Amino acid sequence: MGPQRPLVIAIDGPSGAGKGTIARAVARRLGYRHVDTGAMYRAVAWLAGERHIPPSAEDAIAALAEGARLDVADHVVIDGHDVTKAIRTPEMDRAAATVARMPSVRRALVARQRALGAGGGIVMEGRDIGTVVFPGADVKIYLDADPAERARRRASDPAHTGGQAALADLATAMADRDHSDATRTTSPLVVAPDAIRVDTTGLPVDEVVQTVMQAIRAKG
Repeated sequence: MGPQRPLVIAIDGPSGAGKGTIARAVARRLGYRHVDTGAMYRAVAWLAGERHIPPSAEDAIAALAEGARLDVADHVVIDGHDVTKAIRTPEMDRAAATVARMPSVRRALVARQRALGAGGGIVMEGRDIGTVVFPGADVKIYLDADPAERARRRASDPAHTGGQAALADLATAMADRDHSDATRTTSPLVVAPDAIRVDTTGLPVDEVVQTVMQAIRAKG
């Protein structure tokens, strides 16, 4: 049985920890909307590249983040472009990491994320949901996993890599992204003090989902 009122569920963690899989499964069980905030940063980075905006042009990229038509429901669509597959590449990993370090871009997208979750009934995943976007979220989950396992998961995900990325290269790229996320000045990746931390290394998806659902039922 689900909660009696619409909740805000925040799921944070590094790449490959299982955020997307778990967030989607929990949203389905609750009948909630699922929002992948990472896809928002990726879409903005993609659009900046499409419009030949240099990576250093923070003001121009922030303007895209604020003004672009952006939908991250079933597909990721920005200004009419379905970029669901295009944003899941190692190149877009790097571009998104650069964009995510820009304070003005984060301000614009955080405002959009808060608007999406204002009424509750949402499972939002990212790296700063429980700390910055919704510090008052009803349930905060921080997913993590052994770095080697996170790299293996990403390497085996054809939707993300096309099956082309070497495991060693992915591990290096993910370590770089971890460092970038943890050390950026604005909204670094940290564990919220009141978050439930779940190490997903070696755990079946159903077991992780059950852990999250138990935390949600306790709030119901």
